[in-house]
Amino acid sequence: MTSPAIARVRRAFDNPYLLLTIPPLCWGSNIVLGRYIAGHVPPVALSEVRWIGAFLILLPFTLGHMRRDWPAIRRHLPIMLLLSLTGITLYNTLAYAALQETAALNGLLMQSVMPLMIGAWSLILYGDRLTRFQLAGILCSLAGVVAIVTRGDPATILTLTVNRGDAIMVGAVAIYALYSALLKRRPAIHPMSFLTVTIGFGAVMLAPAYVWEISTGYVFRADWLTVATIVFVILFPSLLAYFAFNRGVGMIGPNRAGPFFHLIPVFGSAMAIAFLGEAPAWYHGVGYALVLAGVALAQRRARPTKPAG
Repeated sequence: MTSPAIARVRRAFDNPYLLLTIPPLCWGSNIVLGRYIAGHVPPVALSEVRWIGAFLILLPFTLGHMRRDWPAIRRHLPIMLLLSLTGITLYNTLAYAALQETAALNGLLMQSVMPLMIGAWSLILYGDRLTRFQLAGILCSLAGVVAIVTRGDPATILTLTVNRGDAIMVGAVAIYALYSALLKRRPAIHPMSFLTVTIGFGAVMLAPAYVWEISTGYVFRADWLTVATIVFVILFPSLLAYFAFNRGVGMIGPNRAGPFFHLIPVFGSAMAIAFLGEAPAWYHGVGYALVLAGVALAQRRARPTKPAG
């Protein structure tokens, strides 16, 4: 007989909306942390150690699945490598590099365009157009994001300056949007096999950049901040967030999953209130309401038109 606790876990595992809420929480905290440790932890080294650690943790639990799925993995090797390159090797490394230079406000605004970029890639790759509900939901959520990150004064956007870090972050967001759209082409293998293999391939492809970074003299500092950062990014933004995101997108598709990215600045501002002592303000409530309304709106489906007569 299945225990109530296991039954609850299974229900959560099959709930795409709950699954897709987890990654923004993890990735919002990752952005805050990435900015906090800028200049302290090397960006490529952090990304490489993050993925090696995640791979080693997963391997003992997923080796059996990987052996059974290996024929399918070999048949679909090109798309597996492309998913690893975009979602593992490039996105996270570029995002960490961007956070060395860009302001937190800039980074949050750039993350908020992810749903539109996913829609663009889905149109290019599959001819999938955003429905009117999806587009309305994205725009509604985007308005909420702008309210939060500009503190209720949209004119703040006009004062933002663009630097190299901003350009890098835009590239990172476009690459992850491509990864999100490409998930529709992932092979039908066990989700843990998929996660382990893509992480492993991604870490291997990142190794040359890691060697280059070491050659520049930018290396880890041996202190508790470095250790705590590594442990956190392995467990939460890597293992938990990627598993939940991959499964959630697989269940409802990239276009409907896209608006959940707008939860990243929502969670980020909430963490600032909880842990950094920032006082809540009216624009937080307005922004949260708009984001949640946009996410809900994007999940609606147009009613099929009845045939005439």
